[in-house]
Amino acid sequence: MNNPIKILLAEDEPSLGQIIKESLETRNFEVLLCSDGVEAYKTYKTESPLLLVLDVMMPKKDGFTLAKEIRLEDSDIPIIFLTAKSLTEDVVQGFNLGGNDYLKKPFSMEELIVRINALLKRNKTENSPNPMQLGKFIFNLKNQTLQIDSDIESLTHREAHLLYHLVKNKNQVLERSFILKKLWGDDDFFNARSMDVFITKLRKKLKDDPAIQIINIRGFGYKLIF
Repeated sequence: MNNPIKILLAEDEPSLGQIIKESLETRNFEVLLCSDGVEAYKTYKTESPLLLVLDVMMPKKDGFTLAKEIRLEDSDIPIIFLTAKSLTEDVVQGFNLGGNDYLKKPFSMEELIVRINALLKRNKTENSPNPMQLGKFIFNLKNQTLQIDSDIESLTHREAHLLYHLVKNKNQVLERSFILKKLWGDDDFFNARSMDVFITKLRKKLKDDPAIQIINIRGFGYKLIF
């Protein structure tokens, strides 16, 4: 049997949390059960789960706030919200904060398991691209490296994913608001300034190939050309 897939479950109702935990563990998942948002964030930092199942209404820190904080560090980990809320604006808020799916209580365990497996499969496909030729460089998103000849430079998580989206949209404008919401969680002024710093860092890392340029399209975003 394959090693269990590690999932973080944040649910403040003890009985429901235990039911979900036990059900998932019969399907080859390892479930890290937390009863509030603060505990869940600490567990996320130390245990590196592959997927998050977050109750929205939790003590100390609610699921929406927790998801927003996690999205500042990891733009890719799948997030499923569990909630008794049914208002359209709550659903929209959940997706705007980086949620991938939204399950309203009460729900069936089979439905939750199907959604978990679908997100894990999609995430694995999206985050395992082959190394890309970028001018004279070879860019490896999975390993977060940029190689030219025998020189290999490591990239941070955010540098690697920012470059990935630039490469995917090469010779086209990558909109600032899109990438800010995806990698930073919000397109406010301070995050925009932070992204400008990361763009400058990438330009320096790519300077050994003068044919590669990252152009600032004022008011819209950036364009990678090579």
